[in-house]
Amino acid sequence: MLSVQRIRALLPHRYPMLLVDRVVDAVPGERLVARKAVTINEPCYADVADDTDPRYPASLLVESWGQSAALLAALGGERAGGFGDKVLLFGSMAKAEFHGDVYPGDVLEHHVSLSREAGDTLLFEGRTEVSGNRVFELERAVLALRPSGRVLG
Repeated sequence: MLSVQRIRALLPHRYPMLLVDRVVDAVPGERLVARKAVTINEPCYADVADDTDPRYPASLLVESWGQSAALLAALGGERAGGFGDKVLLFGSMAKAEFHGDVYPGDVLEHHVSLSREAGDTLLFEGRTEVSGNRVFELERAVLALRPSGRVLG
């Protein structure tokens, strides 16, 4: 299990975009299970009228899953402990499907597996569940490590 402090040490994200609360299971280089509690106090709900359906945005669900994949990447092999002078970029995803809606009060449980690693390119697969029900799954996500000077400079 990873504490919030360890998650914050591995990811550069901070409020309001740190979308992983806890890692409950991890096998570095193989798989990870992370959780994110959705609350009505999320910034995405700030301007939602009281009579509006407060569905959690799919884009934030994907971002939260992607941060879980980044945590798995940060735990594996020579990257154990972080990415050093590199930045992890979300490249693409294939065969992504949404199976249900997420609402305030739900706890997202992201299941991420590392399928393949080719140098600085990592391929993941996985799903997200709420109370044991699948709400999102994808066959492949590609994340790539790139020198921070080339990306940020």
